[in-house]
Amino acid sequence: MKVGIVGTGMVGSAAGFALALNGTVSRIQLVDINPDLALAQAQDIAHAVPFASASVVEAGGYDSLRGSKVVILSAGVSQKPGETRLELLSRNAEVFRHVLGQVQRYAPDAILLVASNPVDVMTHVAQRLSDLPPERVIGSGTILDTARFRSLLGAHLGISPRSVHAYVLGEHGDSEVLAWSNARAGSVPVLSFAAQVGAPITQDVRARIDDGVRNAAYTIINGKGATWYGIGAGLARIVQAIARDEQAVMSVSMHTKEVCGVNGVTLSLPRIVGACGISATLMPDLTDQETAALRASASLLKATAAELTL
Repeated sequence: MKVGIVGTGMVGSAAGFALALNGTVSRIQLVDINPDLALAQAQDIAHAVPFASASVVEAGGYDSLRGSKVVILSAGVSQKPGETRLELLSRNAEVFRHVLGQVQRYAPDAILLVASNPVDVMTHVAQRLSDLPPERVIGSGTILDTARFRSLLGAHLGISPRSVHAYVLGEHGDSEVLAWSNARAGSVPVLSFAAQVGAPITQDVRARIDDGVRNAAYTIINGKGATWYGIGAGLARIVQAIARDEQAVMSVSMHTKEVCGVNGVTLSLPRIVGACGISATLMPDLTDQETAALRASASLLKATAAELTL
């Protein structure tokens, strides 16, 4: 399977590197407004391939995306000093208008996988501008927040994070909702598991984990300027689910008809991902408090998207 990546900065190149190492796809095509950057990233990643897989990694123009099953969109502009969030969003929407026109010209059948931030709003923009069915326009959403949640829970419980089943819902951002009420370790509710292994989840522990998930990006950005490895691996994992038609349950973003009484909003819920994109959305059983928080997150995202003129 062939995958295209448009935007080869740190996130796009990390996704390409992760895909090349796991060997899920046969061909990875990099495209960037700066052809020299795309070529450099492609060659650097290609030099790692002999250690891990047989993937072919190349750079080219938009025409090189022909035949791509998935196109990852990680292009965008940075915020200018004094620029409002809405002004930045408007400029990124214009970037997407151009990018999507080219992607759909050469790879009209591709599933779009959006990584550009703010990812929920940009997924909304991509779906509106492309006019593709919502299930074929997937945002990375809270897949990374969910991984952080599982990682911190696993560390506290002394188990592999892959044995933790817990989700972060709503916005990939400050209003996100950690669904503690349905978190599991193995098949056991996480609070019960914690008590059994002598690692109780007190209010202090819960607050620490919540803060660690919610503010992880700020900590990383303060230390090195941006995050890229975690989301790169997350994007590769979504591509893997599509390539292998796994029907895997993942917390990803999609335009959704209704969430907690909010109509027509793009956010993350557990969704089933396979060869055709998203085949189903699952609504977890939540407490009243979690439901209210998810409703607030949905309302915030809908209001932000409504401010954009597309």
